[in-house]
Amino acid sequence: MTKARVTVIDIAKAAGVSKSTVSLVLQGSSLVNEGTRSKVNAVMRELGYVYNRGAANLRQASAKSRIIGVVVNDLTNSFFAELAVGVDMVVQSAGFVQFLSNTSESIDRQREVVASMREHGISGLIVSPARATDAADFKPLVAAGIPVVVVVRNLPGAKVSSVVSDNQAGMMSAVKHLAELGHKRIAFLGGFPDTAVFDDRLTGYRSGIEAAGLDYHQELVISSAPSRAGGVEAIGKAIALADKPSAAVCFNDAVAFGVCDGLRARRLEPGSDFAVVGFDDVIEAQAAVPALTTVSVDPQGIGRRGAQLLLKQINAGKAEAETVTTAVRLVVRESCGARKSVKIETGL
Repeated sequence: MTKARVTVIDIAKAAGVSKSTVSLVLQGSSLVNEGTRSKVNAVMRELGYVYNRGAANLRQASAKSRIIGVVVNDLTNSFFAELAVGVDMVVQSAGFVQFLSNTSESIDRQREVVASMREHGISGLIVSPARATDAADFKPLVAAGIPVVVVVRNLPGAKVSSVVSDNQAGMMSAVKHLAELGHKRIAFLGGFPDTAVFDDRLTGYRSGIEAAGLDYHQELVISSAPSRAGGVEAIGKAIALADKPSAAVCFNDAVAFGVCDGLRARRLEPGSDFAVVGFDDVIEAQAAVPALTTVSVDPQGIGRRGAQLLLKQINAGKAEAETVTTAVRLVVRESCGARKSVKIETGL
């Protein structure tokens, strides 16, 4: 009886790693640490695995997929679900299909899914990078001529295209609005400090505070996970300050929803006892009670623009880096104390 051929899946199971990691080892990728590489190689020797490089090269050369890879850092945030819908609107009409993956802010997971997508012969990649992503992570794709578009989070030095919103202008408009309502102590709540988006939005916040003639207080900047739970945590710390803020601009809408939850847990009503402004304008913002005042960045629009930019590069047969900064606007609803919905163009 002929012995069954050992496969990459067999190697992965025996070594306790993913199929993508085994593939990276076979390709000699520098993304795999030496400990894992040695373990996988030992298992391959033990099982008698022989890598048919000629067949692999033939498969790679003949691969002509109609697949777009989409990798996001937090699919539990509805912002990214809306962004993916925007991508799909464009790529579907162009005859492509998207493969969507969530990294949950794990750089190792991001490397694995990107490697797996490359194995499937993706035509291009749209990615919102996980925290700690380095520009070098995308060098192999750039070298292979695979178009890459980074969305939401910019990645300086990566030599790839990007679509980001005007974070500074958006946050400045939010602070300006709250100052005009009479607030003197305005907090900045949520977000990871080690991301470019946090830096941009914090810069906008500080510029808005300065433009309004207010004093900047470091204790009013409270970072947390950019999630609903993070918002609950951040408002708890803000309310515990000896000199409490009366309003807050939040890193994103998820944080803002958590801030509203945290206020209610303390018998404070958002919009009446404390002013709350979010950032993103996800679908739930308008339906929330009270309706959420927020900076609208149009996540579906970012997805569409990113997909259009990617298809442009695919059709041109070259991946020339372009940078797109999309406009934002402040949408005033009830959570800041207003009683009607209006849109304010930033114009900053």
